[in-house]
Amino acid sequence: MKNSHSESYAAAGVDVTAGYEAVERIKPMVESTYIPGVLGTLGGFGGMFAPDMAGMKKPVLVSGTDGVGTKLRLAQLMNKHDTIGIDCVAMCVNDIICGGAAPLFFLDYIACGKNDPVRIAEIVTGITEGCRQSECALVGGETAEHPGLMPDEDYDVAGFSVGIVDEEKIIDGKRLTEGDVLIGLGSTGVHSNGFSLVRKVFDIENADLTSPVEELGGKSLGETLLTPTRIYVKAVKALLKAGVDIHAISHITGGGFYENVPRMMTEGLTAQIKLDSFPRLPIFDLIEKKGGIPTRDMYNTFNMGIGMILALPAQQAAQALEILKAAGEQAYQIGQVVSGEAGVELV
Repeated sequence: MKNSHSESYAAAGVDVTAGYEAVERIKPMVESTYIPGVLGTLGGFGGMFAPDMAGMKKPVLVSGTDGVGTKLRLAQLMNKHDTIGIDCVAMCVNDIICGGAAPLFFLDYIACGKNDPVRIAEIVTGITEGCRQSECALVGGETAEHPGLMPDEDYDVAGFSVGIVDEEKIIDGKRLTEGDVLIGLGSTGVHSNGFSLVRKVFDIENADLTSPVEELGGKSLGETLLTPTRIYVKAVKALLKAGVDIHAISHITGGGFYENVPRMMTEGLTAQIKLDSFPRLPIFDLIEKKGGIPTRDMYNTFNMGIGMILALPAQQAAQALEILKAAGEQAYQIGQVVSGEAGVELV
């Protein structure tokens, strides 16, 4: 690497030496995520992982990919880049765990107008924290400079994760039945969805992002909106380890309740959710009020305080809530599965 430098490429806007500096800065953080199964080290052409499939009858790989979306603009406006990576990991691993799969590894892709090694390291700080929270390894990634395509200070972050589950333990809703209880896991806020609407409501380019806001308990608008997405992997794994028979899981992301909850339902069954069974976070009241947004649109866009919903047998509800509380989750019994074709009913 020491001999690698192109004056011509640098004149075109790409500084390869900045890329090498970024790799050196992030290497210790990446290695802090390593779990049994990681082969090799950072810098190879492909990330390698040898999964432990002992005891599995028919291992199934489950993958998920996503990005952070326009929440990135808020991070750029606040010049705070060390948490946005948690969102990127969360959006992938929270999807994977819906199928009962434990995430194994993660890879990221960062596109930027100009490679600033310090800023790249800040972004990767969040990515590695997200990997640690979800007990998966960061086995590789890519940082690409796009001069002329993106402004120097602009960047985008995306990634993907791969997990594993024994085929007979896949959570796919096939065992859903009328009378199953719905358990909601509390969110930390807006998470990483609906930010195009959020930015419009608050005129985010011109908003005061740092002053305390009474409606937000004294927190600033920027701090509240930038709160990272909650990662639910450890909590769901704790339930499965304890033998809780989870029948279906829905990750409440873009599209809110009306789009995501029906995805966990099977034909002839509907999730009936009681809106007074869980606290609605203040940020959503502020968005609805300031934007004049119809309540139905709020529940069709945002998570409204519930980031994940689990369906399980009624007789296991108390046990599940106890386990989730011990795992540090704010969990609520928010409804039940009933017969019907609507997919979801908010009552």
